[in-house]
Amino acid sequence: MSLRVTWLGHSTVVLDLGGVRLVADPLLERHAGILRRRFATPDTGAWERVDAVLLSHLHHDHAHLSSLRQLNGIPVLTSQANARWLAGKGLDAGTGLEEGQWATVGPDGQVRVRLVRAVHGHRPMPHRPNDAHGHLVQAAGTTVWVAGDTELYRDMADLADLAGAPIDLAVVPVSGWAPRLSGGHMGHEEAARACDVVGARHAIPVHWGTLHMPAGRHLPRGWMDRPGLAFAHDVQRLAPSCEPVVLHPGESWTLPG
Repeated sequence: MSLRVTWLGHSTVVLDLGGVRLVADPLLERHAGILRRRFATPDTGAWERVDAVLLSHLHHDHAHLSSLRQLNGIPVLTSQANARWLAGKGLDAGTGLEEGQWATVGPDGQVRVRLVRAVHGHRPMPHRPNDAHGHLVQAAGTTVWVAGDTELYRDMADLADLAGAPIDLAVVPVSGWAPRLSGGHMGHEEAARACDVVGARHAIPVHWGTLHMPAGRHLPRGWMDRPGLAFAHDVQRLAPSCEPVVLHPGESWTLPG
């Protein structure tokens, strides 16, 4: 089954799979609060006609409320606690997924999605639930792991078993919106190791090169440009069975048939 992936910057990816369109952690506007977007606002044509939203957690750069309001009424596949919080903000997000539950998407249920573990509790929010998850997305013959924000953890080795199939594509975070990463994140080397642990056949790095604090774009100079290519180098070194695919915001890639 064909898979086309479009990266819209930061952690926002659009998955076109089996006639179904999913968008992960939609940040569809120019900025995210105080964080500045380096490139242009994503083209609406890249994310319109979405069938479901994959929401990993409620940090402001992932659960961007004004972006989610542009998609209101579209199912949001996230935890139950996150869904309840979104409902309190006036968003019709559904009831959320239980642990181990597969949700179906599409007129014939041709795509299925479930939550998987993410370790991202280093900076708990006092005003939002702190549930964090990744997603497994699967259609006939194709499996995608969208990691969300997470540390490297041992149970990643179980993801292919949870899917019942090899991981064809890993969408993994490799940096952040500042040169130094806090806990609960992966840098480019840890992300490459994660691709090896899960046995991913291809990998797209996200969460890099897009957002920055005001006046922080060049401190240290060039820091925003390095993580993608560094990840590709680390994958070749640490996960030789995986093919890295480095995109720039707005670019798309199709899984080879």
